[in-house]
Amino acid sequence: MSLLTSVFIATSLDGFIARKNGDLDWLDAANATVPIGEDCGYSAFMKTIDILVMGRKTYEQVLSFGKWPYEDKNVIVLSSNTIEIPQILSQTVSYSSESPKELYDRLFSENIRRIYIDGGNTIQRFLAEGLIDEITITVIPVILGSGIPLFRNVKNDISLKLVSTKSFDFGFVQLSYEVINND
Repeated sequence: MSLLTSVFIATSLDGFIARKNGDLDWLDAANATVPIGEDCGYSAFMKTIDILVMGRKTYEQVLSFGKWPYEDKNVIVLSSNTIEIPQILSQTVSYSSESPKELYDRLFSENIRRIYIDGGNTIQRFLAEGLIDEITITVIPVILGSGIPLFRNVKNDISLKLVSTKSFDFGFVQLSYEVINND
């Protein structure tokens, strides 16, 4: 069996995942237009995930939301420094300073079969090491003009194969790709 690494993320039309200061107000405003009960496939995706790997900044952003959204899903936070994990999350959240490859190899040896990679820097680090298999991007119909880009400083082209597209009546467009030059 193999280990599948997946990205499931939203961006502005111009490719930003947050404002420069990390603010997601634009995404909150867009989500207010989504009909109740619609989550653009996120719940179904999460049911297929064994573990979530995110960066420290993303972890801190998610903590600021109040209620932890990942329930009993195991989460590993990548950080070169020790991070504080609230007692209530200590059974499912841990941190690691491993490189993406070291973490990937460890999780593979632990029989993990599907990882959700989240957070701009973490996604970029896994991509740089050829460790992303599939990317689902939900494009939100807003142009921010600046912010934190999903992709930057890519050293080599990363070829993708379009697997599916889905447009939603409220203006979102979801693109799913397979990474084909995953070396």
